[in-house]
Amino acid sequence: MAAGYAEILRARHAMRLLSGTLVGRLPNATAAIAIVLFVRDEGGTYSLAGALAAVYGVANAVGQPLLGRLVDLRGQPRVQLPAAVLSALAMTAFALVGTGSLVAAYAAVAAAGLCTPPLEGGLRALWPSVLPRADQVHVAYAMDAIAQEVMFTVGPLLVTVCVSLWSAQAALVVLNVVGVLGALSVVMSAPSRTWRSAPREAHWLGALRSPGLLALLSAFLFVGLALGSITVAGVSYGDEHGGDAVYGWMMAALGLGALVGGTVYGARQWSGAPERRLRGLVALLALFYAPLALMPGPVAMVALSALAGVFLAPCIACAFIVVDRHAPQGTVTEAFSWLVTTFTVGGSVGTAVAGPVVEWGG
Repeated sequence: MAAGYAEILRARHAMRLLSGTLVGRLPNATAAIAIVLFVRDEGGTYSLAGALAAVYGVANAVGQPLLGRLVDLRGQPRVQLPAAVLSALAMTAFALVGTGSLVAAYAAVAAAGLCTPPLEGGLRALWPSVLPRADQVHVAYAMDAIAQEVMFTVGPLLVTVCVSLWSAQAALVVLNVVGVLGALSVVMSAPSRTWRSAPREAHWLGALRSPGLLALLSAFLFVGLALGSITVAGVSYGDEHGGDAVYGWMMAALGLGALVGGTVYGARQWSGAPERRLRGLVALLALFYAPLALMPGPVAMVALSALAGVFLAPCIACAFIVVDRHAPQGTVTEAFSWLVTTFTVGGSVGTAVAGPVVEWGG
């Protein structure tokens, strides 16, 4: 099972690009959790926490395809690193201002989300230049999805550890500084510095002129909504069943389940159209999410969270292949960034709706 992954990691630059992107995306991956915990520590309501997390997510959704298009046009270093620095500065400002001034708080999280560098799309655009064979690129997509789940497993625990050792404010600052270092590692690598997008047809819609891509994005909006709702609802569940530790283990279990599912999925070669396979995977993802509504005790809830995550990474890995197949020439970074955007918009809607629902009905 591990042979295919080992072959990818032995490729020159692969480990650096994967790990750098992983670290660079840490602030974005943990932003919703860190914002919710920070607002709670500031004495804010769940509705305010959900609203701020949603603003960050919406701004991120707007910024990803715009920055992705800039990467396609201008190259990675000129866009990725400045964006990472600006995003970190904005989130640091939010940590310092707090919720005392709501205008400043909303402006800071919006700026942080808007400037988040499109490292995900950038990495997927780099894989074909680093790996010589198409089958290796497909395995790399699966490994990429698995690596994300490692981050989603470790990230929530890292946030709660930072909060317990220092404070939610310190967690926001530290995670964003680490993220800038990750982005720096990526853009200083040879593949990132030399990569250039294929010639593109001038069109104001860019990647969105592909009907197949639009269909995929429409589906993943709802996958993001499910994940976003758990971010806020899980905090409420944790408050009633053991506190932040339970919440952290729930979020980590989701990532762990996806890690296991993604590892198994990426270890074999799949035949047939990836579009058909993706429909089946998304259906299974929905089926495994449904038992979370039972809300049993903490141990069972953590176990159900792990099961809920099993088909997440396979869905994402398969979606990468579909994006690659349907992206118009010269728009690959933008196309991958649109997938991130759609996922983020869904997540933002989920967090925004879950806050008032939790306060109204538990």
